Amino acid sequence: MEASEKQKGHIFNGQEYPCCTSLTMGVIGGKWKTVILYHLIEGPLRYNILRKTMPTVTERTLSLQLKKLEDDGIIQRKVYHKKPPLKVEYSLTYLGETLVPIIKAIADWGDQVQESN
Repeated sequence: MEASEKQKGHIFNGQEYPCCTSLTMGVIGGKWKTVILYHLIEGPLRYNILRKTMPTVTERTLSLQLKKLEDDGIIQRKVYHKKPPLKVEYSLTYLGETLVPIIKAIADWGDQVQESN
C-alpha cells in the first residue's frame, strides 16, 4: 500500500485515534462506560437507580463517566425542574442507540465465558 493510500487517523470530538477500533474503545472503553450503557438499553434511568445497579462504583467515578459519555454524545442528561427534589434522568442518544448491538454482544460474551467456567 502506498503512503497516499494509507488511511489517516480517525477523529471523533477533536480526538484523533489511530484506527476505528481504538476510536470505539476510546468512547466506550474502561470499566464502567459499557456497564452504564448496558443499564440504559431498556430506557432512561435516574442517577440514583444507576448508582444502585452498580454498587461498587464510586459516586465520583460514576459522575465522571456519565459526563464523558454525555460529552461524546452517547447519552443525554435531562433535568426536570418542575418540583423539588430535582430529578435527573440519563438516556441513550441516537448515537448511543447504535452501540446497543455491540453492548449486547459484549454482555452475551460475558455470559458465555461465565457458563463455560
